[in-house]
Amino acid sequence: MCTLLIVTDHHGVLRAIEFGNHESRMEHFLSEHYGDYVLEEGKAPVAITRALQDYFDGKLDALRNVKTSTGGTPFQREVWQALRSIPAGTTMSYGQLAAKIGRPAASRAVGAANGANPIPIVVPCHRVIGADGSLTGFGGGLPNKKWLLDHEARFASVATGSACPQSLV
Repeated sequence: MCTLLIVTDHHGVLRAIEFGNHESRMEHFLSEHYGDYVLEEGKAPVAITRALQDYFDGKLDALRNVKTSTGGTPFQREVWQALRSIPAGTTMSYGQLAAKIGRPAASRAVGAANGANPIPIVVPCHRVIGADGSLTGFGGGLPNKKWLLDHEARFASVATGSACPQSLV
C-alpha cells in the first residue's frame, strides 16, 4: 500500500504521485496534462518524503504545506484546490463538494475531476464518497481508499503514531 511513485519538477514542486502498482495510470495523467514529457529517475525531495512519512505516521496535517502544481482544466484545478480544504478524518459527497465550489448541479463533473486528480493523498480525493456514504471510485483502488480513510479516522485527533507498515518510497 505505501510504495509510492513521486514526480516533481526541477523546483521540487509535486506534479504527480501514484501508488506503485498504478504506474500506467500516472503515465496517462502525465501525458494528458503535460503532453510529451521526460522523467529523470532520482530521489524525491526530502521535504515531500518527510511530509508523506509524517502523514503515514499519523500527523495528518503534514501534507498541508506540500507545494503542488498540475496541468488540467481550470475547473479541474478548482476541484483539486477544494479537495485540499476537506479536513483529514472527514469525508464529503460529490454533491457536497460541487455545492462547496458554487456549482451544486455539477456533481458528475466534480466526480470526473476528482477521478483525474494526479496527486492523490496530498490532494485528498479519497475523502470524497458517494451520497449514500459508500466508497466509490478511486484510481488507486478501493482497498487503498478504505485504508486511507481508516488511517485518517484513527489519527484524526492524535498527534503521533505509526500506521504504515511498509517502506514509503
